[in-house]
Amino acid sequence: MMTSGIDLKYLTISQANQALNAGDYTSHDLTQIHLDAMAAERNLNSFITETPHRALAMAEASDKRRSKGESIGPLDGIPLAIKDLFCTEEILSTAASRALDGFIPSYESTVTNNLWNAGAVLLGKTNMDEFAMGSANVTSYYGNCINPWKASSGNLVGRDLVPGGSSGGSAAAVAARLALGATGTDTGGSIRQPSSFCGVVGLKPTYGRCSRWGIIAFASSLDQAGPITRSVRDAALMLAEMAGFDSKDSTSANLPVPNYVESLDGNIKGLRIGIPSEYKLGSMPDEIEDIWEQGRNWLLDAGAEVVDISLPHTKYALPSYYIIAPAEASSNLARYDGIRYGLRVEGEDLIDTYEKTRAAGFGDEVKRRIMIGTYVLSAGYYDAYYLQAQKVRTQITNDFNSVWKQCDAILTPTTPSAAFAIGDKMEDPIAMYLNDIFTVPASMAGLPAISIPAALNKEGLPLGLHVIGPAFTEQMVLRIAEVIEAAAEFTASPNINNIAAG
Repeated sequence: MMTSGIDLKYLTISQANQALNAGDYTSHDLTQIHLDAMAAERNLNSFITETPHRALAMAEASDKRRSKGESIGPLDGIPLAIKDLFCTEEILSTAASRALDGFIPSYESTVTNNLWNAGAVLLGKTNMDEFAMGSANVTSYYGNCINPWKASSGNLVGRDLVPGGSSGGSAAAVAARLALGATGTDTGGSIRQPSSFCGVVGLKPTYGRCSRWGIIAFASSLDQAGPITRSVRDAALMLAEMAGFDSKDSTSANLPVPNYVESLDGNIKGLRIGIPSEYKLGSMPDEIEDIWEQGRNWLLDAGAEVVDISLPHTKYALPSYYIIAPAEASSNLARYDGIRYGLRVEGEDLIDTYEKTRAAGFGDEVKRRIMIGTYVLSAGYYDAYYLQAQKVRTQITNDFNSVWKQCDAILTPTTPSAAFAIGDKMEDPIAMYLNDIFTVPASMAGLPAISIPAALNKEGLPLGLHVIGPAFTEQMVLRIAEVIEAAAEFTASPNINNIAAG
């Protein structure tokens, strides 16, 4: 029975689990209030597919387990949203592309299967940039998602803002209190950047920590699943269930999954936190520099040591990423030919069918990246572009390996700005790509990194801080992040009642 006076949408996963265990309310109560919130905020367009019947059935199964004393963990009965890049059995899975409109898998991704085995409840599949290619959630075939935050002053007042991308729907859903948590994927920043724009926590684990099996591929050497939540503790709870070795993924790390929550003891005394000089951009707004300095002081106050470091190849990370990722995308997306599944546009012959299907199925940004990728892999250009980019990637990884001798973790801003208006930067792909300038280096090196909401800017929009650690140090990264979270005391919520319609 639901306890009166509690707005269940504002609970964290940890709080909701405690209250479910105490019998204060049921998973059915918790799930229904989130389904109602989803219906009330459809103008955010944060979901591509809603699954209310599946959600309530899963919630009722959870309630039966609890009534028998058979609860199976901290996610049992917790309603979550799933990025539409994860294949879900018998549920539409589109990667936000017309090419997969109507595709209903007969199998479940490993990560989502892990979550269902932990008792989590599926609310629906969230909007995203098409095939995860974008930083604003404006390339979706199903229309752009709207950030639930609105500017309180400045020239953005009254304008709808981007939620970031590619996991914009997941970040918007968590920020707008439509889900207690959500899955995202991060190739060059697609969990951390939208989490910063939407004022929530976003964790990209080490490459290989979460299985990629059943996740629709963008760039296979970079893609990594992770959680988007409203607290660092919730991120730890979700990662513990999402992670694990999977023999179906050849890049999956055969390592035990630690108890991430147990590591959240608040003790970072003696840890050395690196501040990379290369992240201090001349074009960066003062408010980004200020919150970065504030984050440095919070860590000092908690007993950490702050050291200046250098990552000299940082300036090459973005250009090399935008060679390697499109190259892998051009290969991965070759499978969408209209023959076996997805969209099919009949042509006069087989080649014509291929061409018409792909022309109709892919949006402009996906086509742009496929063309870039095909170009850099073509004869005569492979050595000049792709091979050189791979060498730069090695140097970026070596930079990080060198600084771990000087520091235990790194602190940077998450993004070079707060959220911007929908429609801005659309005509300038380079300006859009620059949104990932702080997140791409960790992706190129396969390192764990987390974005934590730290402050509001002068326009009332969230700004995030970004912690990077060595491979498979998620426990330490989460511990540092929770110290920042406690110091920041970020309790602001978006005023979703002011969202413009349409």
